[in-house]
Amino acid sequence: MTDLDVAALVTGGASGLGAATARALAAAGAAVTVVDLDADRGAALAAELGGDASFVRTDVTDEASVQAAVADAAGKGRPLRIAVNCAGIGYAGRLLGRDGSPHELGAFTRTVTVNLVGTFNVLRLAAAAMAATEPGPDGERGVVVNTASIAAYDGQVGQVAYAASKGGIVGMTLPAARDLAPVGVRVVTIAPGIVDTPLLAALPEAARTALADNVPFPRRLGRPADYADLALAVVRQGYLNGEVIRMDGALRMAPR
Repeated sequence: MTDLDVAALVTGGASGLGAATARALAAAGAAVTVVDLDADRGAALAAELGGDASFVRTDVTDEASVQAAVADAAGKGRPLRIAVNCAGIGYAGRLLGRDGSPHELGAFTRTVTVNLVGTFNVLRLAAAAMAATEPGPDGERGVVVNTASIAAYDGQVGQVAYAASKGGIVGMTLPAARDLAPVGVRVVTIAPGIVDTPLLAALPEAARTALADNVPFPRRLGRPADYADLALAVVRQGYLNGEVIRMDGALRMAPR
């Protein structure tokens, strides 16, 4: 269904969840700006998408860098209506190591900075650009879809930094939606479970099977296309706002 005659911006768009979402948005008719640090993959994906698609190498934690990406998306001759935040990093480390050493402060700070502060940076700048557009029939000017994780709720051993960063995204969803309600910009967060991204692809098949077997139903790893389908559903469902949606096959993570 090619019904999205708008501009869209996707962070982390060069691979995984972001690439799947960029492809889905382009297939639906949107002019996509792919945002990522990986210039080779990002440029290749923009070329694959064709049309009005473009790539902007971007550090989501840097204000000027994100402003340039938003300007690219807003300058395609269509209103910027969609921003999807998929950029993020993972980190594993216990609060106290086996030798009693404390969690590295720099690793915690970097994880929170990229995942939470980076998401906030894109959210605020994309929303400002959306607010400058003409509203649609219901007064809507756009939607920002953020990516958390079920680790925000079920953080496992060694996930204190990652869970904190994703918990922050969950926590800011409702107040952000309320803040942006007067300008007609919605904010919705997706919290994926175990998704078959390039990181998991490096695991041995036995390990991948064991992870999939923990999912109640469907008993498989999530797919990037599952996320992309849900992101597009959020875009199209204009009454969905201020909500966090778990996409996890009813999985609840054990401590380890």
